[in-house]
Amino acid sequence: MTGSSRGIGRAIALRLAADGWDVAIHYATHPEEAESLKKELGTRARGSYQHDLSDPARAGSLFAEALKDGPIHALVNNAGVYMPLDFVAAGDASFEANAHKTFAVNFESPVALTRAACRHFAKDGGGKILNVASRVGFKGEGGAAMYAASKAALISLTRSLAVELASKNIKLFGIAPGWVETAMARDGMDDRLEEILSGIPLGRMASPEDCAAAAAFLLSDSANYLSGIVIDINGASYFH
Repeated sequence: MTGSSRGIGRAIALRLAADGWDVAIHYATHPEEAESLKKELGTRARGSYQHDLSDPARAGSLFAEALKDGPIHALVNNAGVYMPLDFVAAGDASFEANAHKTFAVNFESPVALTRAACRHFAKDGGGKILNVASRVGFKGEGGAAMYAASKAALISLTRSLAVELASKNIKLFGIAPGWVETAMARDGMDDRLEEILSGIPLGRMASPEDCAAAAAFLLSDSANYLSGIVIDINGASYFH
């Protein structure tokens, strides 16, 4: 699974290991956190792989590298970047760099990994793919249009491929978290905490473990008749 060294990814990795999965760890820039997770997973850690997913052309090699270390039955596309930007005021160079990296990491690399996984699953009797999207993929977000658009694209990909690949026993799912207590969400969060919580009827942000519980269900045998579903994890703060 991608982006598994911290936050939601780490929680999903630990939950899947507890459920009996072997987990291949991917990270981009935090080797010490990946090593810590590997130790915590113990015998459930398949391997640890460093890849920069801002280069989608190299994403397929990540799957191939992990496949050399053993069979793969599921892919979790979790790695993502969130880089707010003023759509109008940003300079052209800044905007283009922001849009390029956001879509490369949040959509194009998941597409490349999904293609690699689906080619393998089609020859291996099927498999499951879980995409970590976001509430803003449905709702939109001012000041982060490229991020919202990349997550909307990921949601649409999930649904479209669920239809296209059902006959091959390849199932796709998504989770769409709202506010989550992770490092990615912390910038500026303290100053807005009261405002954020006032918009969440359940009165708290999601924990990474809340996200992991939904992911584990979708990847379990209990969800074998589901495909194309994207589960909202937002404390009743948004419906669509």
